[in-house]
Amino acid sequence: MVVEMPRIEKSKKKLASVVSVSVAVVIILSAYFMFWGTATFDEFVFFAVTVAVFPPTVLNYVDYKWRKAVDEHLPDLFRSVVQAQETGLTLPQALEGASKRDYGPLTAELIRMTTQISWGMSFEEALLALGRRVNTVLMQRTVPMIVEASCSGGRVEKVFDPMGKFIQTTLLLDKERRNQTRSYTAIIYVAFFVFVFTIILLFKSFFSSIEGLPILGSAVMAPEEMQRMFFHMTLIQAFFGGLVAGKMGEGTINAGLKHSLILMLCGYIALKLLL
Repeated sequence: MVVEMPRIEKSKKKLASVVSVSVAVVIILSAYFMFWGTATFDEFVFFAVTVAVFPPTVLNYVDYKWRKAVDEHLPDLFRSVVQAQETGLTLPQALEGASKRDYGPLTAELIRMTTQISWGMSFEEALLALGRRVNTVLMQRTVPMIVEASCSGGRVEKVFDPMGKFIQTTLLLDKERRNQTRSYTAIIYVAFFVFVFTIILLFKSFFSSIEGLPILGSAVMAPEEMQRMFFHMTLIQAFFGGLVAGKMGEGTINAGLKHSLILMLCGYIALKLLL
């Protein structure tokens, strides 16, 4: 059984971002006045960054899965519309019939559109409202063509058939692109874990054994200071490495927040347990 992700409104995502960032700022300010200059302050900053990143990351992922499900059901919807029009139904009647079938999250939007039409809204206005609500790239490309085909009349099914093939090809190309870039995302993960392993190995085998020895006229940093420095380096590497992974793998910086969160948590646990 496939669990359908709910739709996340843009206002909810903005509200979650503002609230989480505000809470993170309060945490950092509180830690600044109580623990400034200590390792405890660093951990509070890490916790604050996690609080700021986690809610937007979850909401963006849920919204991404919802939009992806909508796009994946568009070819099936268009095939259904073509078959219905070939039996003699008009375009509004074909879409009304399609709203009674299962097209994932797209079904609820089709039902809402047919309800608006039954209340007196024109078909073109209801279809444009559907495009604004769903607001995926493929929907924004197809809705204007459907409206133009409906206004011009004639055999509208001739427009839907190539449009469905175009969407199917676009989805296949996007899937192929994600498969090709998956290896680059894996490289970023491997590079990060090699970085963390190198830090732990250097600290255990080299830096801890030369504590207090003068090198080039100055004493080596204390182990506690080195640990803080390595902690800072790990978090910076994890955060920006995750953003790069999201940009390369899924094409957006926001998609990299989940990678940043995973890498930061893994780095924090590794340093706490092994350093």
